[in-house]
Amino acid sequence: MKKILVQKYGGTSVGTIDRIKAVAERVIASYNEGHHVVVVVSAMSGQTDQLIAMAHKISNQPDEREMDMLMATGEQITIALLAMAIQERGYPAVSMTGFQANIITDKAHTKARIMDIPTEKLKNELEKGKIVIVAGFQGVTETGDITTLGRGGSDTSAVALAAVLKADVCEIYTDVDGVFTTDPNVVPEARKIDRISYDEMLEMASLGAKVLQIRSVEFAMNYGVTIHVRSSFNNTPGTIVTREEADMEHVVVRGVTYSKNEVKLTVMGVPDRPGIAATIFNSLAGANIIVDMIIQNISEQGLADISFTVPQNESQKALQVIKGLVKEKLGARQIICDDKISKVSVIGIGMKSHSGVAAKMFDTLANEGINILMISTSEIAISCAIESKYTELAVRALHDAFGLDKQVS
Repeated sequence: MKKILVQKYGGTSVGTIDRIKAVAERVIASYNEGHHVVVVVSAMSGQTDQLIAMAHKISNQPDEREMDMLMATGEQITIALLAMAIQERGYPAVSMTGFQANIITDKAHTKARIMDIPTEKLKNELEKGKIVIVAGFQGVTETGDITTLGRGGSDTSAVALAAVLKADVCEIYTDVDGVFTTDPNVVPEARKIDRISYDEMLEMASLGAKVLQIRSVEFAMNYGVTIHVRSSFNNTPGTIVTREEADMEHVVVRGVTYSKNEVKLTVMGVPDRPGIAATIFNSLAGANIIVDMIIQNISEQGLADISFTVPQNESQKALQVIKGLVKEKLGARQIICDDKISKVSVIGIGMKSHSGVAAKMFDTLANEGINILMISTSEIAISCAIESKYTELAVRALHDAFGLDKQVS
């Protein structure tokens, strides 16, 4: 029985007709090695941004259902062009939208979650000997509405398909050689990591690393899908994302990430009584807004301040939710919105068995004159909110302090 290989190509990999032709050659090479090949592609580089810009010329807050209808068109262009390129070379190929591939999602427009992928149709095409090309980033609700999975959602499409098809590996082709210890554009000495655990990759993705979408890593971890992140412009081995291995804990800190897409909202002067925090965060959850860091200060005269961070693209929506609560329930004195913050994080499963990482991180930032505004931790990550103007300085200092340019992956 032929093994199934899932490959995903990002927007820069299919950004021009010449690059689409190059992807076709790579896909055909894998097909000729004896694999059943499923290819997931993103929209051509810049196309999704163009579609979003068009929508915002019409409306400041476009309807999310119609945004999904609009944004799903980008991937449809790419799948058709890639299918044509493969067919032109004499190989059988068929393109499928998310709807045609039966990628069933929930109804959360613009950030839908995959619920099910019946595989009969996909397997039928593979058994016919065809290369199957699926539009990434998109799906369909049970009632037939087109949905999209959020930015970077093609990664999730690919890993989910690899999971349900029981593929040997999911190759994520991008414009970089793999996962690095930090952004090489900020720290030229950043190194490629050869192997990284799901947990570490999950933290890196959630804390700012742009190589993989966080939900794709969740899928991979839950279903045991091995991911190989590699460049579409060379044949160099990339980074393997896999289960935790014994020697991985030897490296205390695996990487440093940052995110500038953070906004801090502070609700000042809320009554300090049970249920207030629940009211705020239940309302935000009901609006499908993801909250990251949370701080509540010490109560004074029966009042407290609650600060939290949300993604920049959801800040206005969150602000409207909070304003509605203040008007109806909270009676807070003031809402402050700070969009000049960023988050820097250090990640590594070695933190589970080594102490002193937090102290070293805080000392390093202090030595650079960088004030810490908020802190959050997990078992394998420490994050600090800082003023955004210090982001690059903080990343360089932390990368150097933990010796990430010297460690062996």
